[in-house]
Amino acid sequence: MEIWINPACSKCRSALTLLDAEGADYTVRRYLEDVPSEDEIRAVLGRLGLEPWDITRTGETVAKELGLKEWARDAASRDRWIAALAAHPKLIQRPIITADDGTAVVARTAEAVRDALSR
Repeated sequence: MEIWINPACSKCRSALTLLDAEGADYTVRRYLEDVPSEDEIRAVLGRLGLEPWDITRTGETVAKELGLKEWARDAASRDRWIAALAAHPKLIQRPIITADDGTAVVARTAEAVRDALSR
């Protein structure tokens, strides 16, 4: 499994602590440094079963600068959202764990991390 993290994020650190406590085998991706491509974001969205606006941190300064809250949330706008996430990875919700069964979870709670571990 892989976990996308921002080391400055307390939820990410908590997820890592729980993964370590459970003896999980995982790879860390610091997604602000190793920025996911648009195709990687599409793949993770597919694994999550979510749309790009569902994993966008709309409270970030760059989101306000881009006016994301005003963007349409429909199929025609999907690529625009994905491009924004790739161009501004700070907008991506974290942590995201890609599970061994091909699914993924936004692991902001201990329950979500345990869910990823059980897959």
